[in-house]
Amino acid sequence: MGNNAHPDPVGGLGQFLRSRRERLSPTAAGLSGAGRRRVPGLRRDEVATLAGVSLSYYSRLEQSREVSPSPRVLEAIASALQLGDEDRGELFRLARPSARRTKSPVQVERVRPHLRLLIESWTRTPAFIVGHAQDLLATNALADALYRDFAQRDNVLRMLFLDPAAKAFHRNPERARHRAVADLQQAAASTPEDPRILELVGELSVRGGEFRSLWAREYTRIPPYDHNQVCHSVVGDLELRHEALNIRSAPGQQLIILQAEPGSPSADGLALLGSLSAPEVPHQQSPAHGG
Repeated sequence: MGNNAHPDPVGGLGQFLRSRRERLSPTAAGLSGAGRRRVPGLRRDEVATLAGVSLSYYSRLEQSREVSPSPRVLEAIASALQLGDEDRGELFRLARPSARRTKSPVQVERVRPHLRLLIESWTRTPAFIVGHAQDLLATNALADALYRDFAQRDNVLRMLFLDPAAKAFHRNPERARHRAVADLQQAAASTPEDPRILELVGELSVRGGEFRSLWAREYTRIPPYDHNQVCHSVVGDLELRHEALNIRSAPGQQLIILQAEPGSPSADGLALLGSLSAPEVPHQQSPAHGG
């Protein structure tokens, strides 16, 4: 056989990273203008750029001179190398040999019925519940109307980074993205091998350079949301206070409430939006009189 056989991952983290780097083509990694090259796959500097880390740091990983990479860095490298679930698990095992090796099961998140009823009863306030990876698990009618311009309302980060509607909707989309990424980093730090978070980080890293750049940062604290200034395509500008409340009965889930100042133009805008999105009540005809 030739020299293209992949080394045994048991050989160590550096050998594993080199083998996965060499088998990923520049085209598959989304790198244009790579041209002809003397070695197969990606160069070290290209992997470092895709993962949002320095070349010196990534080189130390391949040389087994960096012994404690953070879960965030491992996730970024796994996404840059487009590793599947099995290889991701192997990457974490090799990088953290003394850590527990139990694989986290896929977490199916459900919203308790009384919480659905609660947010559905709020007809003047947009509200929704997100999971640990910021998946939208439940929304009320006014939240659906507020985010109607987004093509797919399934995950806060996917909406912010992948949907063009985010730039027109958010007056300050950069701030919203910083906050969402910091939230996800906090969740990833507590559950570094969570399959849903790994899947989301991988998708966003491959499809968005801006996400990779923000994910590589170290957030010492989560930036506050405070007020959200948005522009709705139907009712125009709205200023809404953003509140995120942890749900103690479902750890990892948050109740998000968007409130307008009573009597403000934003409150009027939400009222108009609610009336426009309310389902029509069928007209009930009077019974015909017999003759």
